[in-house]
Amino acid sequence: MKFFADTADIDEIRDLAATGLLDGVTTNPSLVAKAGRDFFDVLKDICAAVEGPVSAEVTATDYDAMVQEGRRLADFADNIAVKVPLTWDGLKACKTLRQAGAMVNVTLCFSATQALFAAKAGATFVSPFVGRLDDISEDGMQLIRDIRLIYDNYPALETEILVASIRHPMHVVEAARIGADVCTVPPAILRKLADHPLTDKGLKAFLADWQGTGQSILDKP
Repeated sequence: MKFFADTADIDEIRDLAATGLLDGVTTNPSLVAKAGRDFFDVLKDICAAVEGPVSAEVTATDYDAMVQEGRRLADFADNIAVKVPLTWDGLKACKTLRQAGAMVNVTLCFSATQALFAAKAGATFVSPFVGRLDDISEDGMQLIRDIRLIYDNYPALETEILVASIRHPMHVVEAARIGADVCTVPPAILRKLADHPLTDKGLKAFLADWQGTGQSILDKP
């Protein structure tokens, strides 16, 4: 499974990218606004920091304007994935942009039929928002199971399932069990995935024993 960072914070992105574990980045208007910088300056820095797809979202809501904005974004960098909402106009824009060779991430997906339509429109990625479904007492991960089953039934559908709106590490674990292609994860949660109290405990014991020997690995040439 691929890991994307769900943030527009360039410092976080660079730090995560240094691990070699980061496959891409997703942004949205809210995340860019939080960064407090010029939109294209943010995109330039992010696209330079990661080799994988960087999702940049259109702000228009009608087809013609979405396509115009999408082309502008796609031309900005080779690794831009144009993000469009899962609406009728968004689906039409997805098809047009994909035919022009752009990567497209269809976002704000909340049902299996929406995901099927996104795939039929040629989306590179579809982004089901599992956390927001959980917030209204629906089962977000069941949506991922349904989409995976439907996509697997039709091998001609090449759209990747990009699990979004992740709230906690178990969302990531369950997505991997189901076979989702990508998880886009807030940096704080991404870091938690590497933490375990037994790792910390074991490391502390190892270091204490080593210090007791009075040796240093760097002492010898």
